[in-house]
Amino acid sequence: MLDQINKLNLNLGELVENAKGSLVVIRSGGRGVGAGSIWHPSGLVITNAHVTAQGSLMVSLPCGTELPARVLASDKEQDIAVLEIDAQDLPVIELGDSKGLAAGQWVMAMGHPLGVHGAVSKGVVIEVGSNLPEAPGNGREWIAASLSLRPGHSGGPLLDARGRMVGINTIMAGPNVGLAVPVHVVKKFLKEKLGSRAQPSGQLSTVS
Repeated sequence: MLDQINKLNLNLGELVENAKGSLVVIRSGGRGVGAGSIWHPSGLVITNAHVTAQGSLMVSLPCGTELPARVLASDKEQDIAVLEIDAQDLPVIELGDSKGLAAGQWVMAMGHPLGVHGAVSKGVVIEVGSNLPEAPGNGREWIAASLSLRPGHSGGPLLDARGRMVGINTIMAGPNVGLAVPVHVVKKFLKEKLGSRAQPSGQLSTVS
């Protein structure tokens, strides 16, 4: 049993390191710090709309390069925003199946909580869907997970047990209940706003 636990820990650590390659820091108005994920190799970054709300935007890549960013599309109600930076050949986040998530499955929230870059919070899925009793917004779809989200987690990826992005970390809904926007909602938003421009390597070929 101990060997299995050690192997699991090593595997999860490797998955997190892989995901860090597409994790960025977003600074809004020179003050607020949030997170985002590289969605397209030509410089599209996905995050929360509230992360971008305080003014001029700068994005720091994992390599340390800092670039100005502009908002291509944003939806405050869904709390989704897509940014553009002047960069090419960037590593993109791998996408998972948010509709296939079930209660009890392992998830990890990545971001920069309280200034700690690339930190991870782990937990399990509580519930997935719309009209969750602990979630705001009538009819909105959410992933609720038993983990803590802190300032700086917002906009970062919620990963499944294979290290794939299944949501965008968004808000806390109570003690140890974090809410994320499901990645299938993000796909639909991007298809409506940007069309084929936001389709990296076939990842948006299906929006279901």
